[in-house]
Formats: sequence, structure tokens, C-alpha cells
Amino acid sequence: MKSKIWLLVIITFGLACGALGQAAQKPSFDGAWTMDRARSFGMPADMQQSMTVKQDGDRIELETKIITAKGETSIKDSYLIDGQEHDFIPQGNSGPIPNSKGKRKANWLPNGKGIMVEEVSTVETEKGSVTNHLTRKWIISGDGELTIDLYYDVPAGSFETKRIFTRKNL
Repeated sequence: MKSKIWLLVIITFGLACGALGQAAQKPSFDGAWTMDRARSFGMPADMQQSMTVKQDGDRIELETKIITAKGETSIKDSYLIDGQEHDFIPQGNSGPIPNSKGKRKANWLPNGKGIMVEEVSTVETEKGSVTNHLTRKWIISGDGELTIDLYYDVPAGSFETKRIFTRKNL
């Protein structure tokens, strides 16, 4: 009887350790990504987007290319996914947005499939300060697609976009 109890304890311990190991895993966003325009929504109809992501542990560096009828724009950004608030400079189509500053916090999602990035930025204008809130949720599906949900709360209203990306073969 004691050997059955010990066997049950060992199996339970092994399952618990395995579950903890899986919870600690973090997804890899590394690679080149192309937006699937047909399944994405909330952006201009003529907009195409691609991203190159380099991930090193809890740091993500990305370059986003946006193509519209007006031309191509490249925006570089980075996230430190440590749950701490960090200063950042908001980026626009032609680089840093003048007279702006922001605070950003990024966390790993508990399911091990993505990240949540929350930021508040302020732009000083002739009419005073304008504050913007933005939340990004990056999720990698079981089949390797990347979905980025963006929620904007700005003085003009609240907006949502969903962008679905597939990883390019390099």
C-alpha cells in the first residue's frame, strides 16, 4: 500500500513540475511577419504592413513597415517585458513625435502565448496637452500566427484594430 501512495505522490509531483515548466515558457516572436489584410480590420483599406522582430529574452526590437498609396514608412520600436513602467518616446511616420513623451509597461500573459503592452503618451500642442492610451495584445496561436489587438483611447474617441500576421519563410 505504501508503494502505491509513493508512486501516486511521485506522479503528482512530476505532473506539477511539468505544468510549472510549461507555464514558464515564453513564445518566440522572432522573425519576419506579413499582415494578412483579408482577416485584419480597423485600419485604412489600402494599408499593408510587415514587421521584423528580434527577441532576446524579455526584450523585443521591431521594425514595422507600413505601405499605403502615399508611400512606405518604417517605424522602429522596442518593448522590455518585465512588468515595470519605462519611459519611451512615441514614434510616428517620420520618427519621434515632436514634444511627446510616454510611459510603457509590458507583461507576459499567464498562458505563455503572448504579451500585453500598455502605454500612456502625452503630446504638447498649441492648445495644450493631449493624452493617448494604447494597449497592445500580442498572441501566437497554436498554428504559429501572430494576432495583435490594439485598443486606442484618444481625445477623438476609442478605436480597435486587429492585425493577423503570418511568419515569412527566410
